[in-house]
Formats: sequence, C-alpha cells, structure tokens
Amino acid sequence: MEKSPLSTLRLHYKPKMPPVLQDLKKISIKKGNVPKVHEDIKKLFPHANNQPIVEFDQDDKSFSEISLRVGVVFSGGQASGGHNVISGLFDSLREIHSDNVLIGFLNGPSGIVDNNSIEITEDLLKDYRNQGGFDLLGSGRTKIETPEQLEKSLKTTQQLELDGLLIIGGDDSNTNAAVLAEYFAEKGCQAKVIGAPKTIDGDLRNEYIEMSFGFDSACKTYAELIGNICKDALSAKKYYHFIRLMGRSASHITLECALKTQPNYVLIAEEIAEKKLTLKQIVQDLASFVIERSKNKKNYGVVLLPEGLIEFIPEVKALIKELNELLATGKEHLAHINQLSEPSEKIDYVTNHLSQESQSCFCIFPEKIKEQLLIDRDPHGNVQVSKIETEHLLVEMLKKELQHDKSFQGKFNAVTHFFGYEGRSCMPSNFDADYCYCLGYTASLLIYSGLSGYICCVSNLNKPSDSWEIKGIPIVSFMNLEKRHGKEKPVIKKYLIDTSTETFKRLVNKRSAWMIEDHYLLPGPMQFWGEKKLTDSFPISIS
Repeated sequence: MEKSPLSTLRLHYKPKMPPVLQDLKKISIKKGNVPKVHEDIKKLFPHANNQPIVEFDQDDKSFSEISLRVGVVFSGGQASGGHNVISGLFDSLREIHSDNVLIGFLNGPSGIVDNNSIEITEDLLKDYRNQGGFDLLGSGRTKIETPEQLEKSLKTTQQLELDGLLIIGGDDSNTNAAVLAEYFAEKGCQAKVIGAPKTIDGDLRNEYIEMSFGFDSACKTYAELIGNICKDALSAKKYYHFIRLMGRSASHITLECALKTQPNYVLIAEEIAEKKLTLKQIVQDLASFVIERSKNKKNYGVVLLPEGLIEFIPEVKALIKELNELLATGKEHLAHINQLSEPSEKIDYVTNHLSQESQSCFCIFPEKIKEQLLIDRDPHGNVQVSKIETEHLLVEMLKKELQHDKSFQGKFNAVTHFFGYEGRSCMPSNFDADYCYCLGYTASLLIYSGLSGYICCVSNLNKPSDSWEIKGIPIVSFMNLEKRHGKEKPVIKKYLIDTSTETFKRLVNKRSAWMIEDHYLLPGPMQFWGEKKLTDSFPISIS
C-alpha cells in the first residue's frame, strides 16, 4: 500500500511513555490485592484463582534477560492503534533480549488454530508504525472454544515453541485469552497468554481499565464528520440529520461525540432503559422537539443515536430476547424459517409464534425493520442489532406522528447517516498511538514475569503520559456468566454508561439549550502537531 505524505511523516512519530518503561533493565514487579472473582467463574478457571493485581515500577534490579518466542494476534473488529501495540511489543522484546522472536498470526484467531503465521521483523514492521488498520496481520472473529480448536491451538503453540501469546481484542477476545490461558495451564503448556483491551465501542472498561484503545481515534473521526454536518444543517436550514453511531451495546461513542459537537438532540440508550421509555414515548418526545424548533422558524437540526439503542427500549428488548430464544441455533423454528423463501412468509411465521406483547411491538415496525430483525444471527445466535437501521425507524415513525399533530405547522425533511467503519481504521490519535505502544510494552513485562490470563492495563490516562501507571489485571476478575446460543457462558461484562457520572451529568445540564438554540461545535480534523491541547487531548469520558 502506498503512503501519503501524512502517513510517511507519521512513521517517524516517537510514542511517549512513562519513566517506568524507558529502561526495562531497571524494573520491578509489585504484587497487590487479589480482586474478587465470581464464584461460578472460579469453578471454570481454577488455575486463575487467587491471581493478584500486579504493578511495574522503577528499580535498580536487572530484569530477566532470557530470550523468548512470543506470538501476537488481532481478534475482532479493527481499532486504531493496533499496529502500535505490536510495535511496542516488538521494541520491548528486542530491548530485553536481541534474540527475542515475535510471531504474528494471520487473519485473526483462525491463524492460531491453523498455524498460519509469519515472523515480524523490523523490516516488515517499519511501514506500519503509527498507522491505522490491522493490515499488518489481518483480523478475524473466530472464537477458540471447541475442544478441537483448543487442541489445535495448543499444538500450534508447541510447534512454534512459544513462550507467550498476546491477544489484541475486545471483551469476547479477552475472554478467549482467559480460556486459552486456563487450557494451556491445564495441559502443562509453558506459554503465557495475555490480552490487550481493544474496542472502539468503549465498553471494555471497569475500575481498572480506564479506556479501551481505538475509542479516542474513532470519536475524533466521527466528531469531525458530525461537526461538518452541523455546519451544513445550519447553512441549508432545511434538513434534520439523524446520525446513528457505532456502539453495539453501549452509548459511549454517542455521549463522547455529543460533548465534542453539541448537536440538538441526543438519545442515550442506557438512560432510555433506566427511564423505561417506550418506543412511542421516544417518538413523541422527538416530535415535541421538532415542533418546538419549528415555532422558532428552525426546520432543521442534528440528532445523534447509538447503534444499540433499539434493544434498550423495554418492549423491544423483550421482543429481541424472545426472538433470540425462538430462533436460537439448533431450534426447529430457525430451521423452518430458513426454508421459507419470501420475507413476508418468515415474518408471518415468527409473528404467530410470539407472545401477545411481543406481537404488538413487532407489528408496529415497518416491513424493512421486521426483515432486519430476522436476518442471519450473529456468532452468538442473537439478533444483529448493528444491521437494524434504527435511524430510519425513528424517521418513519416521527413522520407519522407529525402528520397527526395539528400543532405542527413546519416542515420535516430527514437525512439519515450511519458512522461506523469510518472510525475503525483511521490513523490513530497521539493519545491512542502512545497508549497502544505502552500496552505492547506491558504485554512483554507480563510475559517475562511468568503471568498468564492477565490483561494489560495503563492507568492515569487523563494525565500526561509521564504519570501513567503500568499494571496487569487478572481477566477473570471482570467476567460473569451470560446466555449465548441458549447456554450460559463465561464472558467479560460490558461496561455501559452510568447516568450518575459527571460526564453524563454534563450532557444533561447542557442539552436543553442545545435543543432550541444552536450551540454546534466543530472539532475539525484530528491534529498530530502543534499545541498539546489539540494534539494530546484525551477522551472527555475519562476527564
């Protein structure tokens, strides 16, 4: 792939690190408290019981200098900064011992199962430093969970004589890391398995992990686009823009982008669930907003909503749950509708097998949305919420609501947008470039310390990088059981928006003014050089 002038310049950026990572020959590990682990998880991961939180600090002691062979893999969707995780891992391994070897698995976890790999050298890596995407290795969504997959992964690890394996991924991928770590320990395999927190959704967070990488870059990319649309709406004064933002289960991206751009109306899924708002109430509130603006001669505006909004609406959530159970993998109903050729036949069949409450909810949807609720399931056997065009649903229902409201004398013309892939492989922000590089260093330290089943942790992210702290957290400490394919499985619990936080309260305090007046902010393009307040800013969500 050819490089643009900007891409070429970014190759020479030197990521910033805290002092503890600047000399790996003088570093020590401190063991802290043993975090609480769910009792059911303890039974499933006996080798991970009683693992302490660890922290690395500067010391006069020399760090271990034995040579190691380490593997690395991208798992799941892209997030900016992934190449810098590998760069940090590569550089730290070479700093500790010049004979260390880094093996990259191709096309995601299937590369581990099938032993499809390459050796990562400086000559190969040099064109990917500080660049977006996952194209150095490629990625995939294979879940290593069946006995056959686990056995093949063990065989690959032994054939390559790996001492460690870093899985760069989100909640499911890091769950996979914990599963592999447990399996390797059970089989007496020496390889240590470590995870790195990746997801633009921002829902891989807890009291230890302050932010997953890629979130900052994605939000800055989306915010630029939203700001541009706000300016266009203000200029044309004739369109309402409904913008759905990526975020499968949580509204973190929507909240972050709203605070960066100050649109007229913001829907936060977690707040809707907390208030138990129905779909009809949501549409009525939107209609009141549009009518009020029209009284002020404003027949335009910008509305943000999260990708996962629809399953936070109580009656729709109940419907989706019923659909997931009705059409679970292996169930007779799924086999039957797969034999039906016409969408209308599938809709009729499913409607007749729903409860009365869910039928009522299902029937109010436009035909297109009904079809989207019945399309192929995701890898977990659930409705693919990301394929449901919620922005179209709201626009269509809002049109009908306004038509029946005699108090509305204005005009309503809507344009819909979905921002998702635009932010997954963009060039990483300075924040993500620095953060990811440090995550790679952290992975090396955890592997060299003989730890397995840990996730890399960099804390104090809302401070300059010289104040960042480097830690390792047992992955099992933030796992619980969740129903997948109709069965209870161990997974990392997603972090949803807490409406009691100062960040959310900031939105609440400002949004009333945004609804009627226009307080649009235009963040502009992501900045890499210049004043630090522009180049090194961190997410508002962790401020």
